[in-house]
Amino acid sequence: MFYTGAVGTAKTKGGLLESQKTLITLQINGERYEVAVTVNKTLLEILREDLDLTGTKHGCEVGECGTCTVLINDQPILSCLTLGVEIQGQKITTIEGLEQNGKLHPIQQAFIELQAAQCGYCTPGMLLSSKALLDENKNPSQDEIKEALSGNLCRCTGYWKIIEAVELTASRLGASKE
Repeated sequence: MFYTGAVGTAKTKGGLLESQKTLITLQINGERYEVAVTVNKTLLEILREDLDLTGTKHGCEVGECGTCTVLINDQPILSCLTLGVEIQGQKITTIEGLEQNGKLHPIQQAFIELQAAQCGYCTPGMLLSSKALLDENKNPSQDEIKEALSGNLCRCTGYWKIIEAVELTASRLGASKE
């Protein structure tokens, strides 16, 4: 359990309410966190600023680039557009939660093998969106992969290595279940 901040209010010189914090409980990567936040604080801000989970990246902060993608109940969402107070009690997975017991998730391994990342800034969002797709569709077509990743922008690469990494992961996950 982790707690940060103080619950309460702060007043300005004129006596007007400046901020009020609310204590929320979040389930992130299998761990429970309690954090005091203002009601307008985004999940992205909470992850990075309050919990030091900096794998989730700041991008455009208006929901257009997908850099801040995390999974909420195994579905990709944009953490820059999601308020922390809205997601109490839901399962949150960040990029830090993909690796388990020192072992990379198969999509992470495929990205490495195929050099599907260039600078790496978009990679956390790409990986989480890819994981969500593969959890729902064990054998996606290229069009389905493109659709699943359509909300994630990469400024460095041409996307083919990323698509190939998702295809490789799908083939490996399918082979491991036979």
